[in-house]
Amino acid sequence: MTLIDAKVKRWGNSFGIIIPSETILTKKIKENQNIKIIILEDSRKVLEETFGSLKSKLKKSSQQMKDEARRDLY
Repeated sequence: MTLIDAKVKRWGNSFGIIIPSETILTKKIKENQNIKIIILEDSRKVLEETFGSLKSKLKKSSQQMKDEARRDLY
């Protein structure tokens, strides 16, 4: 499996994905060849959504939590 960063561009009423030329050469991809693509969400976005949603529920700042953890540790 090869992991690449691809940019999605609009082509008419559809979207297309640009595959880097080095990937095309190493994987020997040809025009009109069928390939399979796995689409993953950008992990930064997922982390921001997860931790951003917790932010409003936390009563202590991150610094306060670190200070407490250090006190408990030592």
